[in-house]
Amino acid sequence: MTDHILSAPSNSVRAGSQPLSNWLLKLGPLLAVVVLSVFFELTTRSFLSVDNIRSILEASAVPVILAVALSFVIICGAIDLSAEGVIAASSMILSLLVLNSVNANDLGILGVAAALGFGLFIGLCNGAMNALFKMPSLIVTLGSWFVCLGIAAILFPDTVPRINDPWVSAVAQAKFGGFTMVVYVALACVLIGHLILNFTSLGRSIYAIGGDEGILKQTGLPIARFKIAAFGLSGLFAALAGVLMSAQLGNGNANIGEGLLFPGISAAVLGGTLLVGGKGGAIQSAIGALLLEVLNNGLIQSGTGPYTRSIISGAIIIVVAAAAGWHARARLQVVK
Repeated sequence: MTDHILSAPSNSVRAGSQPLSNWLLKLGPLLAVVVLSVFFELTTRSFLSVDNIRSILEASAVPVILAVALSFVIICGAIDLSAEGVIAASSMILSLLVLNSVNANDLGILGVAAALGFGLFIGLCNGAMNALFKMPSLIVTLGSWFVCLGIAAILFPDTVPRINDPWVSAVAQAKFGGFTMVVYVALACVLIGHLILNFTSLGRSIYAIGGDEGILKQTGLPIARFKIAAFGLSGLFAALAGVLMSAQLGNGNANIGEGLLFPGISAAVLGGTLLVGGKGGAIQSAIGALLLEVLNNGLIQSGTGPYTRSIISGAIIIVVAAAAGWHARARLQVVK
């Protein structure tokens, strides 16, 4: 029974047997990116220029990483609201431990590891409180969000800590093939996330937990361990986003993650990672983040004002999310 349940992710169906709704769920966001790109090119005549495409990919790199981070937990049928706090605290830890302008620390790669380790620790704590102590993920991660923001504020010195470490700065400044290392790190995160979710027992278990945790409990599998690992991965990837944003900004900032959480969740949902759990993936969530950036970039180039952009973006998120999740809601008859 265990082998049958974990033989493949619950959103995987044999080739050729997938209904039209499944294909629309998978290909719809990508088609939306193409349609929007063509539309904005026709209206602006500059949207598909090499420079603008490069700009879109650079701007979407960190949101892609955050969307992948959130996917691990969302596929479990849970939620992680701690990302903004983790990003902020990781930014401050990094900027104060590597070569900087406010103290004599120069830990280099160890400073980066400490920032990433902090995110992993917070994620594991979130997972433990949810899986072992049966606390709702919404409440647990909301509390962690504020705890991490408080840590970031306490760590912030009298002056902004400027990052002087050449290796950290090179991540945001050095270019290969016209792109900074941030873009390549984002692509690596998508690949790693995809491999974990689709080709490991952890990934198959994450899908199974989101699909029907009640049935999975009957197999005797260590569900708590898998859920803790999912939250740990989310925290680790969120911390990486904080490290990369700090490298781009060139300093540590306690407010660096502000406004990233809900667009990250929206990106995952737009890409087909359903909030009901059990469906989606790293690639789908990454496409959702790219879709949001294409939309934002196109609206700016079209001269759309900020308030109108918010209305249009919000409306598109609602419509796409409703269309993408309709098949699952109709089948499950539940809303989480």
